[in-house]
Amino acid sequence: MQLTAEAPDRTRTRTRTRPTGRRDTDGMAVASFVLGLVGLLVMNVFLGPVAIVLAGLSLWRGTARRGRALLGLGLGVADLVVLAALVAADGTFSWSITG
Repeated sequence: MQLTAEAPDRTRTRTRTRPTGRRDTDGMAVASFVLGLVGLLVMNVFLGPVAIVLAGLSLWRGTARRGRALLGLGLGVADLVVLAALVAADGTFSWSITG
C-alpha cells in the first residue's frame, strides 16, 4: 500500500510541434505544378524558382502527390531553361512575343 503519490518527472520538457499535415504537402505539390506551368508563359524568373522550392519541400515532407511534385520540379527547371534561352537570344531579361 502506497500512501504518497509519485512526483511527476519534471526533467522532460514537453515541446509542441505541429505535425506537417498531408494536406499541406499535397497543396505544395499542386502549387508547384501550377506555378511551373504558368511560369512557362509569364514571370519565369520568379515562378520557376518558387516552383522548384515548393516541389522540393513537398517531396521532402512526403507528399501523396509525388507525380505532381515531380512535374512541378521539372516545369520549374524548364522555366529557367526557357528564360536562359530567351536571354541568350535577345540579350536582356525582358522579352515580348511580338519581337
